[in-house]
Amino acid sequence: MLKLLKYLHGSELVAKFQRACGLFLIEASHQNGNWVHPPRETALIDAETPHQLSRLRCGNGHVITNEKDSNSNDKHKKNEYSVGVSARPQYEVRNRLLYFLFLVSAGLGHEVFYITFPPCLHWNLDPFLCRRLVNIWTMVMYIGQALKDVLKLPRPLSPPVVKLEKRVDAEYGLPSTHVMATTAIFFTLLLSAPSRVQFQFEVGLLVAVVLSVLVCLSRLYTGMHSALDVICGALISATLMLVTYPYWETFDRLQLTSPLSPIGALVLALFLSYTYPELDHYTTTRGDTTTILGVGAGCSVGYWVNERLGETFEPQGVLPIPLPALTLGGLALASSRFVVGVVALVATRQIMKTASLWVLCSWYGVSVKDIDARRRKEIEVPYKFTTYTSIGLVHSILVNRLFIVLGLL
Repeated sequence: MLKLLKYLHGSELVAKFQRACGLFLIEASHQNGNWVHPPRETALIDAETPHQLSRLRCGNGHVITNEKDSNSNDKHKKNEYSVGVSARPQYEVRNRLLYFLFLVSAGLGHEVFYITFPPCLHWNLDPFLCRRLVNIWTMVMYIGQALKDVLKLPRPLSPPVVKLEKRVDAEYGLPSTHVMATTAIFFTLLLSAPSRVQFQFEVGLLVAVVLSVLVCLSRLYTGMHSALDVICGALISATLMLVTYPYWETFDRLQLTSPLSPIGALVLALFLSYTYPELDHYTTTRGDTTTILGVGAGCSVGYWVNERLGETFEPQGVLPIPLPALTLGGLALASSRFVVGVVALVATRQIMKTASLWVLCSWYGVSVKDIDARRRKEIEVPYKFTTYTSIGLVHSILVNRLFIVLGLL
């Protein structure tokens, strides 16, 4: 069993999967059981002509790097386009269909998806489904993020693995929170939707399984997680959903009707943000977790306020309702709501982030541009929590009322 776990957590299995999908690391070679970088003078292209990098072909594939074409006059600095000394490993893509498929699939676990998909459900279908998704997503993500920093198991090594993402590379690996989040979102929607809208359950199940599997495979393809990380992420998410499922309705009722609901949501989220496990080095996990908790708390308060005001914006009539017909007029209306809503959320994010950072940095006597200062707990936690709690409030309370003013609802 121990050998199996080591194999599933090993980098070689991930590298084999990448090569099977047509993704090859070409910065290092395997010699006598060790990964060896080529000599410095063995360059893929001349360091003085970096514009050739995007056009270089290798066999039947393309060499892809994260370096941008440069038109600057500084063409000689550090030979950064040579193999072995480039800022990021260079790799060869021989199957561009899988490359783009898995990159798009990985995007289902990024902030852009979180700030668009659940709100779109709220604005165009049913706020109940969005509320349920946010509740489960917040719980699952907090547990997953905290487990990473408690277990402290590393991500796959590069080489032999190609790393296609860099932002979270300093984080620990197990469990995969991408897998946990997307599994929770798709299957929470599948389990919650039958009582709200009419659809063929088998089709919904197929979609949930396919999307979840794509996200799982994308974490291997991008080199960010081992097979064990992915498997544990899916199992932990499924276990949490299975254990909490009998209490979803009870929690919904307390969230909307209890007079202590808004205070409890804000206090609990702040407490969990400030008591998040400490590390000996900075990673994005604490900030990301605070973001998640802030969104969850803001939405919870917002839905409570809507219930008190008697305007929940939920579908009228007998449930489950039929799915809206796909007409040009309906698509235009939904697109208009989506654009207005996303603009409102992005504007809120920018305004609150700027304002909260300015206040906190002024209070502590540091520059807003000081990245290290912004990573300190006393600045990072309150500024992220304030920003994303505001986003949750605007999403749940104000956007639908803005639709009424604009004639979109």
